[in-house]
Amino acid sequence: MSRNITKRVRLFLITLLVVVAGCAAVPAQEMSDARQALRAAQDSGAMESAPAMMAKAERLMQKAERSLEAGEYRAARKNAEEARSLAIEARQMTVKNR
Repeated sequence: MSRNITKRVRLFLITLLVVVAGCAAVPAQEMSDARQALRAAQDSGAMESAPAMMAKAERLMQKAERSLEAGEYRAARKNAEEARSLAIEARQMTVKNR
């Protein structure tokens, strides 16, 4: 009986460790994706055609960078993903309106 409980506790701890490690990983790919999306949007002329959207995307990217430096990886990931989405949307709107 106690052996079964020990196995369950070990399994729980291993699962918890995997989950925590996954959440705490540095969001390097998300940061890179957001930077590339912002660059592509800027290159397409989105600063002129969608200035408010681009300004918000840039603010979110700055927040992501500050969060990354502070070790707040979850916040950095969230802000980078939002910045990327806005930049993509701004670029698509710019290309569509040409």
